[in-house]
Parts: sequence; C-alpha cells; structure tokens
Amino acid sequence: MASTTGETLAAAEPIADGRTEEGEEEQVVNPWEVSAKGGKIDYDKLVDKFGCQRLDESLIQRFERITGRRAHVFLRRGLFFAHRDLSDILDAYERGEKFYLYTGRGPSSESLHLGHLVPFMFTKYLQDVFKVPLVIQLTDDEKCMWKGLSVEESERLARENAKDIIACGFDIERTFIFADFSYMSPPIYKNIVRIANCVTGNKIVGIFGLTLEDYGGKFFFPYIQAAPSFPSSFPHIFSGKYSKLRCLIPCAIDQDPYFRMTRDVAPRLSYHKPALIESKFFPALQGESGKMSASDPNSAIYVTDSLKDIKNKVNRYAFSGGQDTIEKQRKFGANLEVDVPVKYLNFFLDDDAELLSIKEKYGSGAMLTGEVKARLIEVLSEIVERHQRARAAVTEEMVDAFMAVRPLPRMFG
Repeated sequence: MASTTGETLAAAEPIADGRTEEGEEEQVVNPWEVSAKGGKIDYDKLVDKFGCQRLDESLIQRFERITGRRAHVFLRRGLFFAHRDLSDILDAYERGEKFYLYTGRGPSSESLHLGHLVPFMFTKYLQDVFKVPLVIQLTDDEKCMWKGLSVEESERLARENAKDIIACGFDIERTFIFADFSYMSPPIYKNIVRIANCVTGNKIVGIFGLTLEDYGGKFFFPYIQAAPSFPSSFPHIFSGKYSKLRCLIPCAIDQDPYFRMTRDVAPRLSYHKPALIESKFFPALQGESGKMSASDPNSAIYVTDSLKDIKNKVNRYAFSGGQDTIEKQRKFGANLEVDVPVKYLNFFLDDDAELLSIKEKYGSGAMLTGEVKARLIEVLSEIVERHQRARAAVTEEMVDAFMAVRPLPRMFG
C-alpha cells in the first residue's frame, strides 16, 4: 500500500500536535489536549499538518453506492470529515475482501456525555451496513497513567462504561469488548513488543510531544493502543484466512497520532496499514472550544441527565448566536457559525429538510433563540431517554458475555 504523506515523522519535523519547534502554539491537538487560539479548531490546518485526507462528496457517494444505504448523518454533514485509506477499504470490499472495525474508550468517568457517544453511534452504523466484526478497547491502563486513577477504580469505570457502549445496540455475535488490564494476553502483548521495537524514543516525542518529565508509561502506552489494529492480537476471532484482515478505525481526529505511528510500523510487520475515518470535536455547551470537559458538568449533556437537567442546561448554558433582543433578532437574524443549539442539531436532528428550514429561519430572524432551543431539548431528550432505557436493560451477565474471550459466531454477512 502506498505511503500517506505525513505518516513517517523525523525528530526535526514540526511536532504533530500543533506546536512548532520554537514552542509557538496556534492550536494543540493530541490525545490528551485540544486547544486553539480563539477557541476554534482550524480543521483544514489540522488535516494538512496530520497528513490525512478530506472526506469529499465523491467518496460519500461511492460509500452509498457500495453499501446500498444512505450515508449516516455524520457523513452527510461533514462531521466525520477526514480519513486515511478509506478508498482502499472500499476497494477491498468491492473485491469481496473482509475487514474489521476497531474503536475504543478511555474510561475516566462514571457516565458518558453525548460527545463520547458520537464515535459509538457511527461505529454501530458501520457495523450494520458492512456486517463486519468489531473490537472495542477500554484503555483502563491509560487512565492510571494520565489521570492518576487506581488500578481498581480504572477497572470499575471500564465495566460501567462498557454498559453504556453495549446500550448503543452493538451485535453481540460480531462484537468483542475488552479492557486492557484483563486482556493483556500473549498474542496482543507480542504485537505490542513488536511495535515498540519499530519505534524510537525520538519518534514518540515527535508524534506526541512528550518530554522527559512525563512518566514512562506515557511513552509505552501508544504501542498498546496500536496493537488492536492488527488482527493477530485476537487469535480467538481472527485466525487462518482472517489473520491478515484490514482494519478500519472510526475515531475523533485527536486520536490520529496513535495511528500515524501504527501505519508507519504496519508494513514492517507484514500487516495492512489500518484505515481511519475521523470526526470533528463535539462542542461544549458554552461554545466551540474543542472538546467537552468532564470536569464541568454544565459543559455537556450526559446520558444520565434527567429531562429537567437537559432543559436547564440547554436554556441556561447553550451559547446562542441569536441577538440579545427580539427586535434585533427579527431584523438581523442569528449568527449560525457560533450558535451551539444549531451545532447540536447538526449532529442529532435526522431530518435534513427540517434542519435546513431551522437554519434559514433562524439565520433570517424568522425564528427566535427560544424556539431553536426548545426543538433541541426535544431532540436531546429523546436520545437520552432511549439510551437510558437501553442502559437499564444491560445486565452484568451481558457485560460478561460481550467481554468473554470467544470466537464471534456471525462475523460476516
């Protein structure tokens, strides 16, 4: 497979997360920090810096043609906007070749917010349309290294987060969920060591911006997140003719550094480079500032929020691009570029025609901020209520079943 520009990083090149060699910070995007001057991420610059590709309309149309299904709203509206080698996955799929999906979650909090659900909602769609197996990594070890959580607390949170993931509706006959602490078996550990032997310390520093003041675990963890990209990490699922399957990873673009490293290593270990399909960040209620913050409960809608909580948060904290008086709003209309309710509707309102109508009316002044927020409250309440019902039905036995090391009985078709 052809190399992708920007994947192999020399130590002298600009640090991939956005800091230049002189230490200037226009925007910083890496797995642990997302920030930008003015609070708004420049995704065009990010794509250029990371060396991935824009997901254009022709590729979306091809996706629809091959799958026979309408593209997910996240694709149609440019929320999943960048990729690496998605065309290769589609080429292989058209030839009748199989692939598997890999995504994950770092369990650092008791419950998920809607931003956490986005990649799982999209991954569920991909599993449904392609009918392929999926592995989901819960990086409980990572949270000990970065968040200072105890091993026991990280393990507990991983299991609680697994319940929210299962509630998204994944097919148990095609899905394996694993936590790093409990699944550090010989096959995956062998791949971790193989990857580590292909990557220098200088490259880890160049990709992730680490320094000698960081704990050693932070230098080693990227190999752990890379290993599930290779099917031999799961011999109970992928053996024989499936031992060299391609892998497609849906994730937010801040995870890209892990897999640039992985893609550089893959040919040296005789594997396909993992393909990626990458999303923008879900904004905080207070405005577009990169990621939502788990440390501020009023910056996010959580899947545990009551309907009263959702209404209160949207009405009080969702940043509005509307004018400060009805008269001004009727005259000038709203600034849709900064309006958070519109941004949230862009993610979660399925009806394209209704969304367009709201944008036109709100932008022209025919619609008021309160009306837009009221519609958003309805949409979010329905999503959260549905998730809470599904989550309540997840038993400890179901978690055990999804996390059991086993063959997947219905991997394809």
